Amino acid sequence: MLSKIIINDDWYWFVLSILTGLGVACLLYYRNKKTSQVPRVASISMFVLRFLSVSVILSFLLNIFFKQRRNETQNPLILMAIDNSASMVSTKDSSFLTNAFQNKINTLKTNLGLKFAVKTIFFGDQVTSHALSPTFSEKETDMASLFKEVENNYSGQNVGALVLISDGIYNKGNNPLYVSEKVGYPVYSLAMGDTTDFKDVALLKVDHNQIAYLGNNFPVEVFLNVKKFGNREITLSILANGVEKTKQTIKINTENQFSSHSFTLTASAVGLVKYTVRATVLEGEKNTVNNNLSFVMEVIDNREKILLLVNRPHPDVAVLKDVLINSTAYELEYGLAADFKKPLKAYSLVIFHGFVNNQNLLLQECKKSQIPFWIINPSSSDNLPGVKVAGNQGQSNEVEPIFNPSFGLFTISNGLKALIKDLPAVDAPFGNYSPTNISESLIYQRIGVVETQSPLLLFTETEGIKAGLFIGDGLWKWKFRDFEEHQNHLLFQELIDKCIQYLSVKSDKSFFRITAPKQINENEAIELGAEVYNKSYESVTDPEVTLVLTDEKDKKFNYTFSKTTSAYKLDIGSLPPGEYRYAATVKYNNTLLVKKGLFLVKAVVAEKNNTVADHKLLFRISNRSGGKLFYPEQIEELERVILENDTLKPITYSQISTALLIDLQWIFWLILFLLAVEWFFRKRFLSI
Repeated sequence: MLSKIIINDDWYWFVLSILTGLGVACLLYYRNKKTSQVPRVASISMFVLRFLSVSVILSFLLNIFFKQRRNETQNPLILMAIDNSASMVSTKDSSFLTNAFQNKINTLKTNLGLKFAVKTIFFGDQVTSHALSPTFSEKETDMASLFKEVENNYSGQNVGALVLISDGIYNKGNNPLYVSEKVGYPVYSLAMGDTTDFKDVALLKVDHNQIAYLGNNFPVEVFLNVKKFGNREITLSILANGVEKTKQTIKINTENQFSSHSFTLTASAVGLVKYTVRATVLEGEKNTVNNNLSFVMEVIDNREKILLLVNRPHPDVAVLKDVLINSTAYELEYGLAADFKKPLKAYSLVIFHGFVNNQNLLLQECKKSQIPFWIINPSSSDNLPGVKVAGNQGQSNEVEPIFNPSFGLFTISNGLKALIKDLPAVDAPFGNYSPTNISESLIYQRIGVVETQSPLLLFTETEGIKAGLFIGDGLWKWKFRDFEEHQNHLLFQELIDKCIQYLSVKSDKSFFRITAPKQINENEAIELGAEVYNKSYESVTDPEVTLVLTDEKDKKFNYTFSKTTSAYKLDIGSLPPGEYRYAATVKYNNTLLVKKGLFLVKAVVAEKNNTVADHKLLFRISNRSGGKLFYPEQIEELERVILENDTLKPITYSQISTALLIDLQWIFWLILFLLAVEWFFRKRFLSI
């Protein structure tokens, strides 16, 4: 560590502080009658002590800096990423992986740790570095998120290499081959699993609507992949709650055949209906888990009528129309606001795009008829629901979206939360935003690197009328980004559907309310919310809210909600697949209130659908990054290649810091020491 003293004042001020300290010392101890009887050593010591303490104190008035340079050497970091998904132990070498191979991995980490820093990462459905050892229990594999996480967390560090221990199977997220191209260091793949292609009949996925209407027919498309079977027949059947509803006989003409098959079902009962697609199990199949695939539909008995009024044609209008027209949950009517003359009572929701002040009569009619409305990309920042914007009219900012984790009006999927972080910027009016106390923002604005509390998408409710506001211009960009990331528009559609569903659903006027998911995957945490109101519809949190959860075997589980500022919440965690019924109760003002419902936990079988290792993918990832592919029996060679890589060298970082003299704590203790020693001598020899 190198230090340097910098004085920013003229030299004579520094000399003056020394002379002043010398003068004060002379005044007290030079040829002073009181010190004539004091031993010479003590007198000189007190003189020096007073001279030093006064001089140092006066130097605080000067601009004296200490400039320090610290050199820090950082060894190369070796990242060891282990696939923690269930497909890793679904083949014949699973016992080897969980026993002997673990010891080899620990030996590899120890040997590399003698020369490098080693960090272990586990990936599957999520990426984590907190686990001590792999469990191989993750239900899905998102390999692309591994490379994104590494880029975000280690981009500024001296990363020498990434050791990727995986079978190459991914069933979630983007293609990792393209995401890994941003890696600036070699990726050494350790290829696990079995690449043998066995005989198999696999149901890959089922495309279906999320909602159907009572009495209506709805389509279901089943995607089937058959390997190593030819000249055979397979029966595909669809069952609803265990009862067969329809079936098809499929002729297999080739050894490897991929096909899609369409079915039409009728929504005959209101509520959540669990459907199971079943394919014939043929002789010689080793993996029969993927012969069954379940999905859930919600059947409702009414259809919401939505009115979309626009000021002028716009790309955002096109994407809104596309979502609403293709949704079976809504009946859309579209028109120009200036030409619209019909009464609004027939509609469940009115959406205004490009709202201008001369449309206030339509807005007043919505409020008078108790019809919720949603304003998108208003042309004016006056009279907006839930927020006041003070600023120059006509000016705008490019703002990026930030998800509000405390938003509680409805829930969105983890996938949509993750997408919001990556959505492109939209244009929003420039100014100071003042949200009202009764508004709640789903998405905030980020301007550059500054995260603000200014709303981008908010909701409010006044006198029982719900209102929404998206104050940005550029929804079409979000739809395209969703397609770029996932090759579909499902998450963008979820955002629009959730907003419309919240606004169009009639307000719940009960004194006890429960919010719960209707269906959820087994690898996702289940969260429930509760609200209790008094007769003035003011939220209260005094009483205790309890819940009894009953599974399909009639086994009961008891829970108690935790209290927040104005509501209740309950985190059950993840549950095994199945149907669960709940009964929530609260006793308030000597009245027992009960809410009942059910939800379905869906099994995630992605890791069992495909168990054939993809070593070609691992090879291409390693080859593009300048790394190499190895197999388990070559782990010693992998170790040697990394240890002998001459490009993996330590990096020395220099850090320069400056501090004012008055900011150094040890100076204070030095002055205190000097004055204390002087006081001791004065007390000892001068009795003062």
